[in-house]
Amino acid sequence: MSEKDHLLDLLIHDLTGPVSIVATSTNSLLEKEDRYGPLTSRQRQTLERILRNSNKAQALLLELVETYRSQEGVFNCRNFQISNALKESVMDALETADHTMASKLLFAKRDDAFFRILEEHGIVIELTGKYCATPFFHDQKKVQQVLRNLISNALKYRRSKITVSVSGDKDLVISVSDDGPGIPKNEQEAVFTRFGGMKTVPAVEGRKPSGLGFGLSCVKTLVDVMGGEIALQTEEGVGTRFTVRVPPFNSIGEKEAVK
Repeated sequence: MSEKDHLLDLLIHDLTGPVSIVATSTNSLLEKEDRYGPLTSRQRQTLERILRNSNKAQALLLELVETYRSQEGVFNCRNFQISNALKESVMDALETADHTMASKLLFAKRDDAFFRILEEHGIVIELTGKYCATPFFHDQKKVQQVLRNLISNALKYRRSKITVSVSGDKDLVISVSDDGPGIPKNEQEAVFTRFGGMKTVPAVEGRKPSGLGFGLSCVKTLVDVMGGEIALQTEEGVGTRFTVRVPPFNSIGEKEAVK
């Protein structure tokens, strides 16, 4: 293990526990007033802010772990339903982007109600093709991380709408588009470099972009090691679309053998 890898292991190990305790304790204060006492409006707002940022820290640590495991060639593959992975990814993205909407979705017991609430808030989900019913064989955590990061990125830069499309008859095809400001042509190559994303995409109507620009570089790393491809389509003033193609894990070896 290199010195860099050792430091990363220490970082993940030493931060995961404390961040988890902060998030759990804060959530208890918010949800169990009968045990810990009533909260004033300002106290609740402050605790909600702490919880949102704790969730962001947990999501970043998860990205570090999965990216690191991917680079080491570690996969935990099984059959899973794409519809379930998609719902979990949307919830994870909304926990940090819009906690109020995420709370509403917790009460949606059926898929049609879940997707209807999303559409009412400008998030359109399109699930077609083979994997509507047939399980997909791959590492579910990695697929969800790709989905979560693309959805989070679209939520960050949209003006009013994003569309998440999942399709494919052999390979899984994920497309996430927004109606945001788009990316200048001469700066598009920097989008997938670490911390490059935050330098290239302009703010939306005065909103300051949040995050460190780490998400899209993680997506690129994950997609590469999963044997897939990622493409960018963008137009200034119109919006941006990211399209990812991922083959089932059991076909990656076949593809490599053909080369």
